Amino acid sequence: MWRGPAPRGTDCVVSILLIDDDDKLTGPLQASFERAGYTVSVAQDGHAGLSKALLENPHVIVLDVMMPGLDGWAVCQAIRQRSTVPIIMLTALDDRTDRIRGLELGADDYLVKPFSFQELEAHVRAMLRRVQFDTVPAQPEQLVSGDLVVDLAAHTVTRAGQDVVTRQKEYDLLVLLMSRAGRVVTRNELFDEVWGTDWLGDTRTLDVHMSWLRAKLETDPSNPEFIQTVRGVGYRFSVPVEKRAGEPR
Repeated sequence: MWRGPAPRGTDCVVSILLIDDDDKLTGPLQASFERAGYTVSVAQDGHAGLSKALLENPHVIVLDVMMPGLDGWAVCQAIRQRSTVPIIMLTALDDRTDRIRGLELGADDYLVKPFSFQELEAHVRAMLRRVQFDTVPAQPEQLVSGDLVVDLAAHTVTRAGQDVVTRQKEYDLLVLLMSRAGRVVTRNELFDEVWGTDWLGDTRTLDVHMSWLRAKLETDPSNPEFIQTVRGVGYRFSVPVEKRAGEPR
């Protein structure tokens, strides 16, 4: 069964499939994506789009909702039965019901027309980062930093052998930061990969979750050892992390 893209290294040329019957949109988008270094394939109706999706195995699909014949809903549903490839749906209608329908059929993201190329490319990049983050291999099963242990298989956090109870978002943030230990993870990356690209809430929620996480992990939360703030940029897990296989069960 075709399952869509696997995690890719930086040397990979990302392929995008645009499925939209409006050539006044697909033409400029194709040119812009190709100038940015992507490879692009275009289908101008649902049947051709579904065929190209199955044959070409693109890294990301950008799919219009309103098309003659086989519409975007049907194409999305048919693709999702065969693949986990990221799908960004496009619509001219800013309708919450349509958005929910698309997500229920398996779309990963949603963009309302009109939009800029820069906005669409940002959504594409976020989808690619999410694929790479979500498809972490089964090994290692543990992230270890001193006496702090995150067991990915058991979905638990311990420090000095004591359980640390975390909310889901706190756990996701910790795993992301520890997976990229020593690197600054920007606020935008944290929102894209933990809350999703469609997050419209208060951006201070990130700082609140970090404060909660520090209170649970740090000996002195006001002088954090593990999670450091890089002002104006994001956060960094500053202690080296060892990636280990899980304990035998």
